[in-house]
Amino acid sequence: MKQVQILMYHRVGDFPGRVKAHGALYCHLPRFRAQMKLFKVLGYRVISLDEAAAGLRGEVPLPPRPLVLTFDDAYVDFLENAAPVLKAHGYPATVYAVSGLVGKTSSWVAPDGLEPASLMNAAQLRAVQDLGFTVGSHTVTHPRLAQADDARILAEARDSKAALEDILGKSVDHFCYPYGSHDIRAVKAAAAAGYVTGTTCVRAAATPEDDLLTLPRKAVSRGDDVFGVAWKLMTKNLPKYPQIRR
Repeated sequence: MKQVQILMYHRVGDFPGRVKAHGALYCHLPRFRAQMKLFKVLGYRVISLDEAAAGLRGEVPLPPRPLVLTFDDAYVDFLENAAPVLKAHGYPATVYAVSGLVGKTSSWVAPDGLEPASLMNAAQLRAVQDLGFTVGSHTVTHPRLAQADDARILAEARDSKAALEDILGKSVDHFCYPYGSHDIRAVKAAAAAGYVTGTTCVRAAATPEDDLLTLPRKAVSRGDDVFGVAWKLMTKNLPKYPQIRR
């Protein structure tokens, strides 16, 4: 069966002394550089999320070992650290921005004892788009959608899309559920808002059997060296629960 591996990153840079429990938020820049080289060594072809969606729908052929790179939250360090490495390799990527916190900080991490980090402002998001990367939506306020009421779920999906499209002057077609938190209401809200894809935190490869609005991803953590990332790519890593269907 055709498979598309989708990797989830957050921040890229130098993070001494970070808490291991939140390792998935961080990727050291030297390890990130090594991982980007690894993909070519292993024969993976990094494609855009648009190409992956078309391939999973059967509209275009997928290349051998297709791989999609996604970056949650739209941290400033994506532009400073990750983007130059990605451009050097010619890799596309999707960056998910929290529309209500553009130009602010990741304030939602403070209750976990972490220091909020700078998020890209409007000009920086446009710069990311001008570099050839895709900007997607990560809601308005970064809530756990499965714990929200119906009205808020609809507003988080719809209003973030409208706000980011106003900033970028371009359709925003891709959505990411914060914390991976989603239920059938969130999926239906994403569909109603007009998104083409929605990404989760279900650990598996994406296949044509998946709903494009509940695509699985594999997280790259602070402790992952090239061997750890290779293992994540090459193992099946099946979901722990059934995918939500519309």
